[in-house]
Amino acid sequence: MARERVVLVGVSLPHLPPHRVEENLDELADLVDSAGGTVVRRWVQGLERISPATYIGKGKAEEIASFCKESRVNMAVFDDELSPAQVRNLEAVFGIKVCDRTAVILDIFAHRARTREAKTQVELAQYTYLLPRLTRAWSHLSRQAGGIGTRGVGETQLETDRRVIRKRIAHLSRDLARIAAHREVQRRRREGTFEVALVGYTNAGKSSLMNRLTGARVHVEDRLFATLDTTFRRLPMDGLAVEVLLIDTVGFVRKLPHHLVASFRSTLEQAREADLILHILDVSHPSFEEHAATTSQVLAELALDDIPVLTVMNKMDKAPGAVLQRAFGLYPDGLAVSALTGDGLPSLQTAIARSVRQLASGTTILVPYERWPDFLSDRSRFRILRETFGESGVTVTLRGRESELAGLAGALGRAGAKAPE
Repeated sequence: MARERVVLVGVSLPHLPPHRVEENLDELADLVDSAGGTVVRRWVQGLERISPATYIGKGKAEEIASFCKESRVNMAVFDDELSPAQVRNLEAVFGIKVCDRTAVILDIFAHRARTREAKTQVELAQYTYLLPRLTRAWSHLSRQAGGIGTRGVGETQLETDRRVIRKRIAHLSRDLARIAAHREVQRRRREGTFEVALVGYTNAGKSSLMNRLTGARVHVEDRLFATLDTTFRRLPMDGLAVEVLLIDTVGFVRKLPHHLVASFRSTLEQAREADLILHILDVSHPSFEEHAATTSQVLAELALDDIPVLTVMNKMDKAPGAVLQRAFGLYPDGLAVSALTGDGLPSLQTAIARSVRQLASGTTILVPYERWPDFLSDRSRFRILRETFGESGVTVTLRGRESELAGLAGALGRAGAKAPE
């Protein structure tokens, strides 16, 4: 199948420096390439404010339209999310398909999804994105539904389609809730393990690092969003009393569409069950600091920012010495590694083992029998390691986030919680 010829369009606003716009378009070009398109040219329009009608203004739109016609361009992709009206107006000027960054990311996700959960999440995100855009998609059908048995029902085709999509969204949401419940059963089976989640920007090398550490054969590809499905692999560690599991997760990206964050929340929250997070940075990338900030922001949105974190500076073999020095200045406790060559991995394994020894024993708390029903309602937020039934209550050893452990101790009205052994 022939690759579509694409132009990219970005806007430089007063609060956004030009180099940031170019970096965003560089990433958008990678997204388009991952989706199967070839970038022919990029355009950056300087504006004081966004045009409500065409986003970039009528004059620039006509200039781009002329180039697209001469160069046989099939599609224009905008770096920011467009309103349905803007897409409709731009397509009228360009005479070709117009979409935004969100649509490209959704397309990549739809192509890469493999498991039932990932496919359900992608479909939910696509319908959520499509619903307000039905005016464009069905403008030729916005008429009264006709035909035998339907005349006079008082519902337009557009309203019918919206109703069908809302029902589909509700159905997909119920499916995801059932999948999450099944995952909770699986999680309880792993309660005796120590889980380490690999998180980071897309294409930072999380899957490559997992393969290096575990000997697994997780799919690796030098493209954005090569991994969508959460993968668990056992990490061989000598001298530890607990089994350690690595969790590979979907990568993050600038301007991650909120449709995807919402739909993939259940997958991303696999990291919520982790005892330790490895934040993987590609220090060879010129924007690694911004990538780190994006990852930290998403972790905060998911309320995962108080799980212990080890910063892992990957691709050290490709990073200039000055860049590595700057990275160590920003992350003095960071560990420089190369998943490609294996450099630095022994130090990383030592750091993981040290964290396991510090955190794996858990926190022990006495739950009085009269408060046991209250504890059971909160139990799913913690990993239960041991339960011992005594005269006055149940002594529970559990692992969880520090804030939730402190909240549990306060709710039980006991000062009996103790620090990890």
